[in-house]
Amino acid sequence: MAMTPYFPAHGDHRYHVSHYDLTLKYSVTGNRLDGTARLTISTAEPLTTLDLDLGRFRIPAVTVDGAPARHAHRPGKLRITLPTPLPAGADTVVEIRYTGRPAPIPSPWGGLGWEELTDGALVAGQPTGAPSWFPCNDRPDNKATYRITVTTASPYQVVANGILTAHRRAAGTTTWTYDQPEPMATYLASVQIGRYQLTDIAGTQLAHPPRLGTRARHDFGRQGEMMAAFTHRFGPYPFTGYIAVVADDDLDIPVEAQGMSIFGRNHVDGHRGSERLIAHELAHQWFGNSLTVSCWSDIWLQEGFATYGEWLWSEASGGPPAAEHARRWHQRLAGLPQDFVLADPGVDMLFDDRVYKRGALTVHALRRTLGDEAFFPALRAWTTAHRHGNVTTQDLAAHVQRHTARPVGPLLSAWLYDKPLPPAV
Repeated sequence: MAMTPYFPAHGDHRYHVSHYDLTLKYSVTGNRLDGTARLTISTAEPLTTLDLDLGRFRIPAVTVDGAPARHAHRPGKLRITLPTPLPAGADTVVEIRYTGRPAPIPSPWGGLGWEELTDGALVAGQPTGAPSWFPCNDRPDNKATYRITVTTASPYQVVANGILTAHRRAAGTTTWTYDQPEPMATYLASVQIGRYQLTDIAGTQLAHPPRLGTRARHDFGRQGEMMAAFTHRFGPYPFTGYIAVVADDDLDIPVEAQGMSIFGRNHVDGHRGSERLIAHELAHQWFGNSLTVSCWSDIWLQEGFATYGEWLWSEASGGPPAAEHARRWHQRLAGLPQDFVLADPGVDMLFDDRVYKRGALTVHALRRTLGDEAFFPALRAWTTAHRHGNVTTQDLAAHVQRHTARPVGPLLSAWLYDKPLPPAV
């Protein structure tokens, strides 16, 4: 199936990275990153060169299976000339040493990726920010395992994807090693650095500035109940751990990462005023992080289901039921321009709120059509069948049809491919 090339300058389908081993040293005061990236690569076709996505860094050395390799680097792309041509199906290990001041990747939504904080750093990679801090095959359907090792000044806590497997102190610095065994898309890889305190909340974790402890523990206090509600509705939690990070800076919106969500201090008010967003980011662990779109044109599969997760949490926690949220949002969308196709909204509309809300309305329409007795088992089967994989709109349509005798093609076609908003269901 042809995929819509929303970001044709990113990624390369001629090879697949199966593992990233990133060893980083970061100076908070100087915003300097020294990195060594070891990529385990399998070729899909014969190659004489290898193109990786990487931002503005100096490249002291590149090796392929230990042999020095010539390379050319311009902002955005690192081209490596392979010492020996590789046939299709070959495995190789490429090591890149790089150094510089990490800077966000420009995009229609502002800078993406590695960002300096007032006192620390964060990574906000969706959709094309990963090359701001490591060389990669930056496309959502190349998922890989990761080891991320970060050395920085000892007053700072480092949080990265996966499980903390090593923690070593030296003279004035601390080295943190995280292993991410479940496959992960590049845009979901993340490092958070700050003066954080860790709190356990019903088996989940919260990292927050100590001075915000009381408010943060209250605002995230139902995270365990939320996890239980989503596990009941969506199926088993797909990763080995979950942590929410509250940065000591304001953030426009929360940031999604695998096994992790990142919030700004402005999302903590002591009154659970952002609990809707906490639910949204947790739902992304199933829809977006475990089940990742194969191409960005299908983003509704992530944002629509995560938004519906907000409505389901409202329903489960004593708030308005999902049907009430659906009724209210249908009324609001009916009064707005209907000028995009949900299953292919285009780059400019990728993060438009109408994509999120129409996506959630599509999920609700499926629920109403199938009935809860069929919809939720089908939803759990969806997350099980594609656990840690990639999905398309066509995959979902075929999956839903297998779970009902009623034809769902016309319903999905109206919601996904027609611009006019279908009637409320």
